[in-house]
Amino acid sequence: MNLITLPSKAFCSLVLMVLGACSSEQYSDAEPGGPIGIDLSNMDSTAIPSQDFFRFVNGKWLARNTIPPDQGTWGSFDELRENNNTIVLKVLKKAAESDQYGEGSDQRKAADFFGLGMDSLLAEELDMQPVQVYLDHVEAISGKGDLQEYLALQETYGGGAFFAFGIFPDLKNSKETAAYLLARGLGLPDRDYYLHQDEKSKETQNRYVSHVAKLLGMIGEENTDEKARTVMEIETRLARATLTKESRRNTDTLYNKMNLEEVSVLTPSINWHQYLTDLGTAGIEKLVVTEPLFLEEFERILDDFGWEDIKVYLKWHVIQGAAPYLSHQFVKADFDFYSNYLKGIAEMRPRWKRVLQSTGHILGEAIGKLYVEETFPPEAKQKALEMVENIKLAFAARIKKLDWMSDSTKQKALDKLSTFVVKIGYPDQWKDYVGLMVETGAEQGSYFQNVLNGQQFLFRRNVDKLGKPVDKKEWQMNPQAVNAYYNPLFNEIVFPAGILQPPFYDYRADEAVNYGGIGAVIGHEISHGFDDQGSRFDAEGNLKNWWGEDDLRKFREKSILLVEQFNAYEPLEGVKVNGRFTLGENIGDLGGISVAYDGLQRFFEENGRAGLIDGLTPEQRFFISWATIWRNKYKDETLRTKINTDPHPPAMYRANGPLSNLEVFYQAFDVNPGDAMYRPDSLRVKIW
Repeated sequence: MNLITLPSKAFCSLVLMVLGACSSEQYSDAEPGGPIGIDLSNMDSTAIPSQDFFRFVNGKWLARNTIPPDQGTWGSFDELRENNNTIVLKVLKKAAESDQYGEGSDQRKAADFFGLGMDSLLAEELDMQPVQVYLDHVEAISGKGDLQEYLALQETYGGGAFFAFGIFPDLKNSKETAAYLLARGLGLPDRDYYLHQDEKSKETQNRYVSHVAKLLGMIGEENTDEKARTVMEIETRLARATLTKESRRNTDTLYNKMNLEEVSVLTPSINWHQYLTDLGTAGIEKLVVTEPLFLEEFERILDDFGWEDIKVYLKWHVIQGAAPYLSHQFVKADFDFYSNYLKGIAEMRPRWKRVLQSTGHILGEAIGKLYVEETFPPEAKQKALEMVENIKLAFAARIKKLDWMSDSTKQKALDKLSTFVVKIGYPDQWKDYVGLMVETGAEQGSYFQNVLNGQQFLFRRNVDKLGKPVDKKEWQMNPQAVNAYYNPLFNEIVFPAGILQPPFYDYRADEAVNYGGIGAVIGHEISHGFDDQGSRFDAEGNLKNWWGEDDLRKFREKSILLVEQFNAYEPLEGVKVNGRFTLGENIGDLGGISVAYDGLQRFFEENGRAGLIDGLTPEQRFFISWATIWRNKYKDETLRTKINTDPHPPAMYRANGPLSNLEVFYQAFDVNPGDAMYRPDSLRVKIW
């Protein structure tokens, strides 16, 4: 049971991460509550901007900051996130102590969920008792009918093994919902961890087998080394049948709509009508199968392995998903492999931060109400909306001037841009949590049980969307998130309140700094509508080609240059950035900084040009603000894992990479041939 991550992970896999839509690393300028504008104390005046702009802007910050022992990375996003954690903790405590939120209110549920999660003594007393019933359920499996029943049950609680079920808008008819089957069931972060045979990969595979054996032993299994190798063998088979992360970027590949008889040909061991009935989704006649070859391999595994082997694999995924919510020995074992080994993180985060994260996952908008009341003034929302509209106009002007796109395709691009929906700060209509059972004490439940209750509630909420029009007013991110996204199915750009705060956005701040910070983020999300994946969707949010054949060919040719640029970056010896995997984010960054620059110039035309501040021109402040939001330090193992699994390139390349393609940056900082930041005109990438 992948108890806390499945619903958001499944959505991101299909819509946000697969479509390159989330900006996973984020932005800041100075310490929360610090100076508005450029913080000169972070800059390294001995560095030369035309050689390494990232270091020029952030050198002193890099020198004086260390990565905290409970983090694998430290940067502007992490600073802002820690500040938000403190605010959220404050409002939760206030809600718990206030008479304003009565029994059964959403805010009280959030406070109670957090409160029981913080009861570490109860977790130690119960140890693995809360999960035993699910292990017993697995142990009782003796045939395919039992397996099918169990797989349906685990799906309602968050799933974990073999495949995932989800309800999302139909990729080719975004006004209607569709049921999806997605590949799942790997305990390592990506298929490549199983299949690569270099020295580091083999070491990781061996460490993973040892970790599996350790947790199996902790739940009372015998012969754990042999059983762990069986788990590894099953998962390696699944990994071989899983699409590569590069292949998943081809969204058309993921859309395979089949009737249940066709799905049964892939997996005759599953009675899909009964499976869907057990899920509470009887009546579904078609499923979108994202990876048909994966389902075929699942069927072969059932034929090739005995039931004792299958049950060991299922037990492993139960305890893997449950471990973070049980007693300390399980939490520590989970941390030792997934955080310490894979990411190089030395210390576990404090319990309150871990519980706060899971509370936000289950009751995100209940917390969001409290957060917005505490932090987000109406003026911030209004000015952000004005900036978005200005940058949209700048993007439209860029489309009209493109020398590589035909007039007919330009018009379709402009039509799509004109229909963008903009969401700022928080939803107009909040989600409610009626029907969510939150236990409050040891005599009733446990932290683990509350997580299960929450997962089941989210599953049912999702299933309730079947047969109803897609609600395009719904948010896929909480207001307190320090993040932003483009959703191609809704053709929308979304900026939660968590990211619309000082210092990287302040409605009172210098426009050049705001446009270089939040303005570039706005441009980034707009550009996602026209990157290698978002561009496959039309103005209605449907997976439909609107490109002229020659235009599409030219777009892909220009994209190849950007792939090659990022393929050349090597942050660790032998570990290079994957330009194909990161292409969507790189198009987003290049388009984002370019259109934000144009938006700033439009602002100056209408409102008058700003002058020097601290001896810096507005253009210099704009680019410095951009590089500031990407300041970051990584532990080597975190960086290695990021490159293997994250479609966003490392922060230093997000700062420097796009700028090396911009003539206006060259002019602002006197970049000339021979400088490290200079790229010959033949290699400069300009797409949007």
